[in-house]
Amino acid sequence: MSVLKRIVQVGILIILYLIGNEITKYLHLPIPGSIVGLILLFCLLQFKIVKLEWVELGATFLLSELLLFFVPSAVGIIQYEKILSLYGIKLVLVIVLSTIAVMSCTGLSSDFFAKLRKDAKHDSHS
Repeated sequence: MSVLKRIVQVGILIILYLIGNEITKYLHLPIPGSIVGLILLFCLLQFKIVKLEWVELGATFLLSELLLFFVPSAVGIIQYEKILSLYGIKLVLVIVLSTIAVMSCTGLSSDFFAKLRKDAKHDSHS
C-alpha cells in the first residue's frame, strides 16, 4: 500500500510540475515551470486545498533520491577536459562556496520557521 501511495503522490507532484510548465509557457514567464509548480504547491498547501499528507510521502521519496538526478550531469562534465583543466579549481571553489551558502540559508531559514512554529504553538496554548 505504501508503494502505491508513494506513486500516487509523486504523480500529484508531477502534475503540479506540468501545470507550472504550462503556466510559464502561457504567460511567457522568465522562470522555470518547475518553480511555478512549487509556488503553486506552496499556495495549495497554505490555503489548505491540498493536505500535506497527500504529497509528503512522495516528496520525501524524491528528496531521498535527489542525488541520482545529479549523476548524469556530473558524468557529462567529464567530457569537457579542457575546461576542467583551465578552470577546475575555480569551478570547485564556486561549487563548495555555493553549497555552503545554500546549506547555511536552508539551515537558518529552517531554524527560523521552527522557532516561529514553536512560538505559535506556545501562544495558542496560553
